[in-house]
Amino acid sequence: MTSISITRRLMGLSAAAALALGVAACGNNEDVGPAGTPKEITFSILSAEGQASSGPLWQPLLDDMSKAIGVPVKPYFGSNYTVLVEAMRGNHTQVGWFSAKPEVEAIDRANAEVIARTVNRDGLDSYQSTLIVKKGSGITLDKVLECGKQYNFGIGDAQSTSGTLAPMTFLFNEKGIVPGECFKTVRSANHQANAFGVATGVIDVATSNSVNTIFIRRENPQLADQIEEIWVSPPVPESGIVVREDLDPALKEKIRSFFLTYGQGDGVEAERQRKVLAGLEYSRFAAADDSYLNPIREMIADQKRAEAEAKGDRAGAQKAAAELQRLRSLREVQP
Repeated sequence: MTSISITRRLMGLSAAAALALGVAACGNNEDVGPAGTPKEITFSILSAEGQASSGPLWQPLLDDMSKAIGVPVKPYFGSNYTVLVEAMRGNHTQVGWFSAKPEVEAIDRANAEVIARTVNRDGLDSYQSTLIVKKGSGITLDKVLECGKQYNFGIGDAQSTSGTLAPMTFLFNEKGIVPGECFKTVRSANHQANAFGVATGVIDVATSNSVNTIFIRRENPQLADQIEEIWVSPPVPESGIVVREDLDPALKEKIRSFFLTYGQGDGVEAERQRKVLAGLEYSRFAAADDSYLNPIREMIADQKRAEAEAKGDRAGAQKAAAELQRLRSLREVQP
């Protein structure tokens, strides 16, 4: 889910600099109390519009978390997904809110585990990737898929579930389309930057998601009125909360309990917490483990298969296809 206002152009020196600065800003959180309990927890957040905008939405929840677990919790607003994964890998952050694809990265590379998944205000634990164009532009999905290098295209962060992985899996890969060969230009940015680019005519078509649609409609309705969707993906898993596996077990359970009970029940306090959740566009946090991300792993395997086939790497394609089949076999209903 999830996006930032500083445009990321995919790796390069600027991302490396952001990573170095971002991780340094986290601190290493080496100080621990009795029985290995840390004196402070750093909670990572991929900010949609920077700390000034997202801070007031998240701070009440983090304050409540501090009281519930008995350890101060401070936020870290990362500049992109890579920074957040690396920060957790280096134990500069111990808990975080991640969209699904970076969750997988954090599990595989940063010693993380899932403790909860988010449920939106409508009671859904999934969302959808979208393709957006400027309203009245006359650009249709059929025209986009004709390619011909006639449109400027905005894709998401390389680690973005809805900005890159879902549209590649559900739209482009199955039609044998490589964005770099299809469009006039391809630029990588977060959802907000891409939406602004579409609304102002800087780019013709871009990836987005249903959560970003709600955010823009709430924060900038005039901008939202200039955008329309021409494609919607099948549902993809919502974001989740991850913690480092090596966190003190007792503290980890306190954190898990905090999220699973937050905003639940009756009374003035529960109602106040529900208002905090509503500001984040959530209704509650549901129990989950890493298996809820298997649909994402399927998409990753499919992407690897497509990339290997494009390179003529038969062994790589077969390996990815085998992994894809293994993941599909875990479902109760076969596709």
